[in-house]
Amino acid sequence: MIRVTRLNGEQFALNPDLIERVEAHPDTVVFLADGTRYVVKETVDEVIREILEYRAGILATSYEMDRGEYRPDRPELAGVSSVVPFPGSEER
Repeated sequence: MIRVTRLNGEQFALNPDLIERVEAHPDTVVFLADGTRYVVKETVDEVIREILEYRAGILATSYEMDRGEYRPDRPELAGVSSVVPFPGSEER
């Protein structure tokens, strides 16, 4: 999820996978695939940067999991993951 801010200052989270497009009218409007629109304080570039960071974080976490190096931020979740690293070519 990415965090964005309504014009009244209220923050909320959006699933970036549902974002269809982002436009500036001059306010930034985020259009979701289901037709929902949100007017936010962030610029188009800021929203795009948040989406890129979100997706980069997913890739970084998957690489850590694949290497067996993943350590969750929440200690109570350690050892509870159902994600198993993909076997390397030498293990196949």
